[in-house]
Amino acid sequence: MLQPPHSSLQVAAVPAQRVPARDRDQDTPWHTEAVCRRDEAGLFFAPSKEPTAARLSREEAAKRVCARCPVMVECREHALLQPEPYGVWGGLTAAERRVVLARRRRREMELKKAARTTNRIAAAG
Repeated sequence: MLQPPHSSLQVAAVPAQRVPARDRDQDTPWHTEAVCRRDEAGLFFAPSKEPTAARLSREEAAKRVCARCPVMVECREHALLQPEPYGVWGGLTAAERRVVLARRRRREMELKKAARTTNRIAAAG
């Protein structure tokens, strides 16, 4: 029986310590400390025509790797700012990142609308 490439992944029982960005050398790119650099890229990116059950299992395994990564937040922000259309980045799938981006856009529009309302009230008062 063939095993998926990620089935050999061993997740550490103890999560890695997160190093705050301000404590890291600012000249060193965040991705040099990424835990995923030591894992198979296939774990983070879907092969074509991957069955749903296999995709969900692979994504959960990738998220477990992300959960112990000291640069998970930086990775996630990179994927949201680019935006990265594929793969698991910073513990989020592409679909989850689309939801986060939609929420951020909606929140930004609400804040702008509130600021305009506040400015109109201040101008009228």
